[in-house]
Amino acid sequence: MSGSLLRQSLPSQKALGRVTGAPLRRAVSSMLWTAPSALLLLFIVLPLVALVWRALDSPAFVPSLAKPAVLQAVRLTVLTTAATLLISIAVGTPLAYLLARRTFPAKWLVQLLVDLPLVVPPVVAGVALLMAFGRRGLLGAQLSILGIEIPFTTTAVVLAQLFLAAPLYVRSAQVGFAAVDPALEEAAAIDGASPWQTFWYVLLPLALPGLAGGAVLCLTRAASEFGATLMFAGSFAGRTQTMSLAIMAAFETDLSAALALAVLLLGLSTAALVLVHTLAGRQPDR
Repeated sequence: MSGSLLRQSLPSQKALGRVTGAPLRRAVSSMLWTAPSALLLLFIVLPLVALVWRALDSPAFVPSLAKPAVLQAVRLTVLTTAATLLISIAVGTPLAYLLARRTFPAKWLVQLLVDLPLVVPPVVAGVALLMAFGRRGLLGAQLSILGIEIPFTTTAVVLAQLFLAAPLYVRSAQVGFAAVDPALEEAAAIDGASPWQTFWYVLLPLALPGLAGGAVLCLTRAASEFGATLMFAGSFAGRTQTMSLAIMAAFETDLSAALALAVLLLGLSTAALVLVHTLAGRQPDR
């Protein structure tokens, strides 16, 4: 009798299996998700940490920052990427708005043309720009008559960056505009707002995160551009040699300068990302 009561009071083997098996399954499932994620994050972080550690560990890091080649490359990169960003915003914002909020003939073709530079190899983009604006290019003769020479100049750097970076801004801004409820525009129009007032005070503030994200992508892509710039503008110190090109030029002859430029470029990219998050009223996730 007592043995029977004891067996009834103890949990069955199946019940124990269910109790102990559920946490085990959850733990295994969690590991299946977190382990690959942790490996990918480690793969991303490790090279960046190694770069910063190797640069800061070198006693030549600070002196390298004052080298003429480094200062020239930094100055040129800042000027050209700023020009690229301003042009992208000026001409890309209206295009993004049209693609997001309007329907017009051959819209699919316009969208295709905007996306095409995103998949074209940078070297191919550089050759294409050279064939369009070079001395023997499609517009070369007309430009020569006007006394304009674009290849292997600072202007060529901006055009190469613009070709590859502006589509990133347009795509992100398009997503930002498309996310705004059209009913808000209609309500503003009913209240008597003009189309320009509706755009400036209603649509633009709500789409700002998308525009800010596009500005970051555009800025960082322009600053890191290499292949198209090399093909179309060359690598001339003080004129076309941006930080990316200067890193390649200095890597075999002056490793400390190459590391200094690489760390600076990484820092500029990080600062731009934080700045745009702040301007957009968003703080990076913690």
